[in-house]
Amino acid sequence: MTSHNRCAKTLSALAALDRQRALPAGTVVRTHLVDAGSTDGTPDAVRRLHPGVRLRSVGTDVFWGEGMRIAGRESCAAGDGAPWTHQLWLNDDVELADDALAVLLATAQEVGEDAVVVGAVRSPESSGEGTGTRTTYSGRRGRALDLVEPTGRPEPCDTYNGNVVLLPRAVRERVGDIDRPFNHGMGDYDHGFRARKAGFRAYVAPRHVGVCEANPPLAGSREPGIGVREALRRVTSQRELPPRQWWVYCLRHNWPWAPLLMVSPYVRTVLGAAAAR
Repeated sequence: MTSHNRCAKTLSALAALDRQRALPAGTVVRTHLVDAGSTDGTPDAVRRLHPGVRLRSVGTDVFWGEGMRIAGRESCAAGDGAPWTHQLWLNDDVELADDALAVLLATAQEVGEDAVVVGAVRSPESSGEGTGTRTTYSGRRGRALDLVEPTGRPEPCDTYNGNVVLLPRAVRERVGDIDRPFNHGMGDYDHGFRARKAGFRAYVAPRHVGVCEANPPLAGSREPGIGVREALRRVTSQRELPPRQWWVYCLRHNWPWAPLLMVSPYVRTVLGAAAAR
């Protein structure tokens, strides 16, 4: 896990992790949290309320991708002598259902221990499973990378959002962590595609495993009225599509269309901001 100035959400995520039930006998969960310079009291609150969490504080220049790399490496090299079978990626704004880990592990057993299992999450405003449920993050499939909805059985996917992802040891050891070129975004999609190229499958668990609100649709570079220069600054920032990282992603996964795909979001951003003025 990583965190930055979301104390209440981080504590809720950790509390939900502590409430996990119906786990296979002998299951032990060890939590590694990298906090990126929070000034809202997150580290102190975590140490006080969740003393078992292995917390590492880093600078504010560490974004999600780098933070997950640090946490991933430390979770595999904890040095306590205990064997581990899976690694779980968990965003600090996800509140897991009480049986989420049990569902993920049962799905892993069903689809094969060498497959990635993705936990779909829904909006807190959704009215539970079924009608009115709005999936916010999940596996992704197809050319348009559409969200994969839970259907009551494991659903194959091509890649995944990194909010809730269960990696078996075989995948982690061969594919590794979020790759170094990706400091924040794109690294989860890239990881899913690399896992598939390495011969591993990925599935979405049969039902939602928690709640997590989606990012606002008109935020960042899409915020109305910010102007062309500000919109372009935002879209090329670490939180959206920094050009060098975006080019690496395009080259890896979208050849021979990489040059066209590389420039298209920046052109769309400029045109959209100009039209809104």
